[in-house]
Amino acid sequence: MPRAKPSSRPVTPLAGLVAGALAALVAGCQEGNQYVPPPPPVVQVAQPAQRPVTRYFELTGNTKAFATVDLEARIQGYLTGISYTDGATVTRGTPLFSIQRDTYDAQLQQAQGALAAQEAARINSQAEYQRQATLGKSEFASQARVDDSKSRLDQAIAGVTQAQANLKQAQINLGYTQVLAPFDGIVTNHLVDVGALVGVGGPTKLATIVQIDPLYVYFNVSEQQVLQVKQALAASGSTLGDLARIPVEIGLQTETGYPHVGHLDYVSPQVDPSTGTLLARGRLANADRRLVPGLFVRVRVPVGRTETALLVRDDAIGTGQQGAYVLVVGDDGTVVQRPVTLGPREGRDRVVESGLQPGDWVVTDGIQRAIPGTRVTPVRNPAPPAAGPRPADPSQR
Repeated sequence: MPRAKPSSRPVTPLAGLVAGALAALVAGCQEGNQYVPPPPPVVQVAQPAQRPVTRYFELTGNTKAFATVDLEARIQGYLTGISYTDGATVTRGTPLFSIQRDTYDAQLQQAQGALAAQEAARINSQAEYQRQATLGKSEFASQARVDDSKSRLDQAIAGVTQAQANLKQAQINLGYTQVLAPFDGIVTNHLVDVGALVGVGGPTKLATIVQIDPLYVYFNVSEQQVLQVKQALAASGSTLGDLARIPVEIGLQTETGYPHVGHLDYVSPQVDPSTGTLLARGRLANADRRLVPGLFVRVRVPVGRTETALLVRDDAIGTGQQGAYVLVVGDDGTVVQRPVTLGPREGRDRVVESGLQPGDWVVTDGIQRAIPGTRVTPVRNPAPPAAGPRPADPSQR
C-alpha cells in the first residue's frame, strides 16, 4: 500500500513566533516554581500602663435601718385618733396616735388632790411636833407625847412621798395617751383602727417607725482579710480604733461600680469560730432615700495602695490550663506566652501583680494571629499617658 507523502506546506513567520513564546513561557514556569512564605502577620502591641492603684476587698452585704422601733399602746383604752398618713416621714416628737384621755386625766386630778391632802397633814403634824418638843424641853409634856408626835410627823412625810409618786405615775399614764415619734423616720401603715380597744393584757402594737438616714450595711470579712486589713492599718500608723477613716463603698445589683460611699462604723471584737468570719458594719448617708433596708448589695473596702502598679487591657489576657497569661513580642518579633498573676480590675484594664515588666510589649489586637513561637510584625502603640495623682485613700492617711 503506498505511503502518504508528507505535507510540504511552508511554516509561516507568525506561527514560529507563537511557538517560541510558548516554549519560553514553559521554561520560565519550570524555573520559578518555588514556595515563597507569607509575610509575618501584623499585630498591635503596647506596653503596660503604670499608675497608682488602690487595692480593695470586694464583698457582699445587706442594708439595715439605722433604727427601728415598734410603736405600742402602753395603757388600756380606746384608740381615739391617728395623726399621720401611712408611710409619711415624721420628725421626733410628732404625735402619731391618741388613746382615750379622760380616764387618765381624772386619775391625775385625783392624785393631785391626794397630794394636797398629804401636804396639809404633814404641815399639821410638823406644827404639833414642834409644840410638843418645846413643851418637853420645859418638862410640861412627857417624852412619850413628844415621841408620838414625831412618829405622826414621819408618817405624814411618808404619805406626801407616796402621794408625789402617785401623781408622777398619773402624769406618766396621761402622757401615754399620746404616742409620739421617738426619732426622725418613716412610719409604716397603722395596724389598729380608730375605736379599737388597745392595751388590754399588755402593750398593743400600733405601727413601726424606721430611720433610714443614715443607713447601715452589714457584711462579713474572712479571718485572712481581717489580718490583711490590720497589716495595712499598721503600715499606715492606724489601728482598728480609727474606723471612721476607713471608707466603705457599696453598689446595688442594678448599678455600675460603687456609687454610695460611707465609712466603717463597727467591727466585731471576735471572729465567729463556726464560720471563720468577722461581722463588720458600715454607715452611709441616705438623704435621697435611694437605699432601703434589706437590700443585697456589693461592698468594697480598701485594703492598701500600690503607687506603681502595672495594668494591661483586660481583653488582652488569656486563660489556659496553667492559668492566666499574656502574649509578649520580643525584640526579634517572636511571640512568647508569659504566665501572669492578676490583681483587681480597673475599668477596662487589669492589674498584673507578677510576670510582666514595664518594658514588655504585650499583644493587644490580633491575638488570634499571634501564635507562641512564631514571628509577627508588631505595630507599637504609644504608651498611655501617665495618670495624674488620685485622691489619697482615707485609710492610708
